[in-house]
Amino acid sequence: MEVKTSLLDNMIGVGDMVLLEPLSEESFIENLKKRFDHNEIYTYIGSVVISMNPYKSLPIYTAEKVEEYRNRNFYELSPHIFALADEAYRSLRDQDKDQCILITGESGAGKTEASKFVMSYVAAVCGKGQEVNKVKEQLLQSNPVLEAFGNAKTMRNDNSSRFGKYMDIEFDFKGDPLGGVISNYLLEKSRVVKQPRGERNFHVFYQLLSGASDDMLKKLKLDRDFSKYNYLSLDSATVNGLDDAASFRTVRNAMQIVGFMEDEVQSVFELVAAVLKLGNIEFKPESRVNGFDESRVKDKNDLKEMCELLGIEQSVLERAFSFRTVEAKMEKVSTTLNVAQAYYARDALAKNLYSRLFSWLVNRINESIKAQTKKRKKVMGVLDIYGFEIFEDNSFEQFIINYCNEKLQQIFIELTLREEQEEYVREGIEWTNIEYFNNAIICDLIENNKNGILAMLDEECLRPGTVTDETFLDKLNTVCAEHQHFESRLSKNSKFLTDHSLPHNCFRIQHYAGKVLYRVEGFVDKNNDLLYRDLSQAMYKANHSLIKLLFPEGNPAKVNLKRPPTAGFQFRASVGTLMKNLLTKNPNYIRCIKPNDKKAAHIFTDSLVCHQVRYLGLMENVRVRRAGYAFRQVYESCLERYKMLCRQTWPHWRGPAREGVEVLLTDLQVPAEEFAYGRSKIFIRNPRTLFFLEEKRRQCLEDLAALIQKIYRGWKCRTHFLLLKKSQVVVSAWYRRFAQQKKYQKIRCSALVVQSFIRGWKARKLLRELKHKKRCEEAVTTISAYWHGTQARRELKRLKEEARRKHAIAVIWAYWLGLKVRREYRKFFRANAGKKIYDFTIQRIMQKYFLGLKKTMPSMSPIDKSWPARPYGFLDGTHQELRRVFHLWRCKKYRSQFTEEKKATYEEKLAASELFKDKKALYPSSVGQPFKGDYVEITKNPKYQKLNSLVEDKVLLADVVSKINRANGKGAPRIFLLTKKSLVLADQKTGQVKASVPLLDLSSVSVSTQSDGFFALKLKEGAMSAAKGDFLLSSDRLIEIITKLHRTGAASADRNQINIDISDEFLVQFKQDKVCVKFIQGTPKNGNGVACKRKNNRLLEVSVPSP
Repeated sequence: MEVKTSLLDNMIGVGDMVLLEPLSEESFIENLKKRFDHNEIYTYIGSVVISMNPYKSLPIYTAEKVEEYRNRNFYELSPHIFALADEAYRSLRDQDKDQCILITGESGAGKTEASKFVMSYVAAVCGKGQEVNKVKEQLLQSNPVLEAFGNAKTMRNDNSSRFGKYMDIEFDFKGDPLGGVISNYLLEKSRVVKQPRGERNFHVFYQLLSGASDDMLKKLKLDRDFSKYNYLSLDSATVNGLDDAASFRTVRNAMQIVGFMEDEVQSVFELVAAVLKLGNIEFKPESRVNGFDESRVKDKNDLKEMCELLGIEQSVLERAFSFRTVEAKMEKVSTTLNVAQAYYARDALAKNLYSRLFSWLVNRINESIKAQTKKRKKVMGVLDIYGFEIFEDNSFEQFIINYCNEKLQQIFIELTLREEQEEYVREGIEWTNIEYFNNAIICDLIENNKNGILAMLDEECLRPGTVTDETFLDKLNTVCAEHQHFESRLSKNSKFLTDHSLPHNCFRIQHYAGKVLYRVEGFVDKNNDLLYRDLSQAMYKANHSLIKLLFPEGNPAKVNLKRPPTAGFQFRASVGTLMKNLLTKNPNYIRCIKPNDKKAAHIFTDSLVCHQVRYLGLMENVRVRRAGYAFRQVYESCLERYKMLCRQTWPHWRGPAREGVEVLLTDLQVPAEEFAYGRSKIFIRNPRTLFFLEEKRRQCLEDLAALIQKIYRGWKCRTHFLLLKKSQVVVSAWYRRFAQQKKYQKIRCSALVVQSFIRGWKARKLLRELKHKKRCEEAVTTISAYWHGTQARRELKRLKEEARRKHAIAVIWAYWLGLKVRREYRKFFRANAGKKIYDFTIQRIMQKYFLGLKKTMPSMSPIDKSWPARPYGFLDGTHQELRRVFHLWRCKKYRSQFTEEKKATYEEKLAASELFKDKKALYPSSVGQPFKGDYVEITKNPKYQKLNSLVEDKVLLADVVSKINRANGKGAPRIFLLTKKSLVLADQKTGQVKASVPLLDLSSVSVSTQSDGFFALKLKEGAMSAAKGDFLLSSDRLIEIITKLHRTGAASADRNQINIDISDEFLVQFKQDKVCVKFIQGTPKNGNGVACKRKNNRLLEVSVPSP
């Protein structure tokens, strides 16, 4: 993106209206339109910024833009709101001047957004640090809270501020924010009970109903349906581009950042809910014996819920809606209220409750963001207040708002003229008095203490007797009839008698922005703003922590019979205080303009813009700036910009900047009456002179560009020639080097060939010698080996012969001894020979059997089923018994190696085998899978730390299962936790506990015989956890879950063992209905496995793929 180095460079139209030539209303509007069409929404009038609402997002508020305008001169870059914010901040920081930024304009012109941009810029450019960042974040986050409770959608603006806001941001000596103070003015509380067609109530009502959780709405006794609340308009309940649910989350987060406690947030929303409930209370007449009608509440349900929210006794509030107690000195008189008076009392209570809640919110925010130090502070004020309003039906609110805008216009004119005069005096320029329209006469008409409209309204409200809006209008017609800015058809001025555009019950005031017709209906009631003392006392009796603070006048111990000040009196005093505050600060102005009434981008309505230009007094502002001198610039900047127009100042001027400007203007022969020399600035009277200088500068820049091109081209050609020359020398040198290298390589190659032949001949000769030596060594070795072999064979033959002789001697000796024994024992041998031979034979066979078994023993693995073959049939029993004993022995050996943890795992596997073997098709696939227990790492995962802390006992199993919805058969992921006493189901994303079931309440578990993972947890009838019925769940680790559940139930002595029901069809209790779950075999669809479908109200069918 191109960076402009001056306000005058690459302009679209004219960036500063002071330089507009010729100056007329048509050229003014045309310049605004031209810039608006090119997305240039900011234009200057001197130091005043005009802001056009683009009704779309523009990429001109990025961090790069902030850095671009940071610490830059006001006129150095193209017009932008950041330039004004930077100028104000630097004046505050460097010159120690308190600043105020006044943002004015019609409703929908973008004042609220402009104030946000100013605050965000100041937050971005001021200091950094943990404490500073916290203060900045709190100041910025106060905006969403106040917008939610104080802004609403109107016909002209989707986010219209229905209250005035003035924020003083306090800074330390370094320019770092310390805190702030917010003042609010005249909340439009009548909007709470009634909204014009096409408009909405305050945002917070819609945000609460759209964004609050179901649990929160249940606690507040609210329903999401807007149509159920009388105070909410339905024709524009939803607004395009506004996400109420997301805004609610933003407001909750902002309240937390600002410093609201959780119980305070809950109390605030309880009061908002109470206002909605209050609007649903309706009344009916009931005749009494004395003939008067008394109001009674029709349906007491909303009244009951409201009283529960606020902690008020229902009978106390109900009586306050039916009776009114009037105190005069020491007497009390109780009168009944008819239906109309009851509705008035209800609406008055709703308006007071909401407006006092809003004031409490502002005070609470001030407590959080106020500066903690008592040292002297610098202050920047930002005023975002209602714009001038002209509706078809204008009432008391519009009258007060337009009075405030009259005061702001008055101070704008005064401060602008004063600033202009001060600059002329500071620079030593003669000041010429300027004629302008002074709207002080209009302000006096409204605020005069004797004959002002507000004073007469207060007088009418306070006088005894019958007081109506008509009597107030009669008084206006009598006192203000001759005023040139007051018009009424019933006044003494005869020129309005035939004005049919002026109804009889209205009066018209000619404001600086134009004529506005006010309907007098409701002026007296809205100015009185009465709330019956009975209602105040009923509110004070509430147990709610916040209500007592909002209604202190309801305290019976502090009864004050003095009439409270009227709304008009309070607002006039607030405006007076605001004006005094603004007069102590250096003003900076942002004038916001709305380009069209359709709230659409790229549409520019000339008539609408022209009307706003007139009533904002922008043309007068331009004339004030141009009455003396249209343009002024410091000498250094002027000389830097135009020094190329004079040979004496180009390219460098060595003397003071003022002398250089004098030489420059003298050389250009500019007439002396067209400029004046100040102490630090040059003042130019006519824009034509400035444009003459710009045109001369443009021509000079073209000449300089041509000169630069000529010099550059000559330098480029010379450089190219020198490069060619240098290249030719380099090429020659490289070629000579290459030729010498080739010659050297050839000689070197020849030398290498000769060397290789010589080395080859020497190597072959040496190889022959080595081979001959090796053969001689091998021959010696072979001969030696043969000799040693011959010697060894001879010795072996001798030893064998000697051994044969010794064996022969032993055999002959043995035969001889045997013969002697047989001869001696022959007489005994014949009697026992058979038995002894048999025993000897059996003993030898057994010995041979055991020795053979020792050699062929199988491995020590318990799963090894191999065993040596039986050699003899008569050993069959012994063979099998030995096999059994050996298996038991090696099993014991294997078990002795187990740890306690591994032993428990095998016990669980054994229990699973007893429960599911040959009963459940899923069991074989689970045998090889170890039972881990914790599959979600609940103790390590930070996401589930809160959930882990909620579980008291040790978690035996933690896994993700699917909870089956009875309505459609679809599964929702849940975390399944099993402890010794209970099982818990929690949300997988948030970790929020959805259900907790004690194992005492669990009667049985049902599963199918097939390979699916579905199981039903059946609860005992009448149990507390059985309110929502049984649970139908699905898991790939069904075998482990059921086994641990069964073992946990069996290990406890205070409850019965949990039954396991294995069947392809079983009943599940869902709340009041029993649903049959049936398992069938089918083919998978779309690659899916098990599928669950709802067939009817009483049947869920689970399709399991065939094995």
